[in-house]
Amino acid sequence: QVQLVESGGGLVQPGGSLRLSCAASGFTFSIYTMSWYRQAPGKERELVASIGSGGATNYADSIQGRFTISRDNAKKTVYLQMNSLKPEDTAVYYCNALGSTFGYWGQGTQVTVSS
Repeated sequence: QVQLVESGGGLVQPGGSLRLSCAASGFTFSIYTMSWYRQAPGKERELVASIGSGGATNYADSIQGRFTISRDNAKKTVYLQMNSLKPEDTAVYYCNALGSTFGYWGQGTQVTVSS
């Protein structure tokens, strides 16, 4: 059974940091491209960052230089380190796994940036 379980969300003040984790099971994690998406209220889901099986990364312009995506294939976990958080980063953050044939989504974790 495929599972993607996100954790690490919460309430943080502007300028603060959070680290999201996504623990995967039920598929060959190491060969999948792993990504973080987010969806704010009333907006479409958008790609935040992705990391390929070989470690190549891609970031949305809006978070460039503030967020870092990484993966640990031994732990089957992908991370999103978020620094210098802004109120506009408030959203539900979703983990995504994309293979050559199948893709999977996690249930999401809420990130709220507010004073």
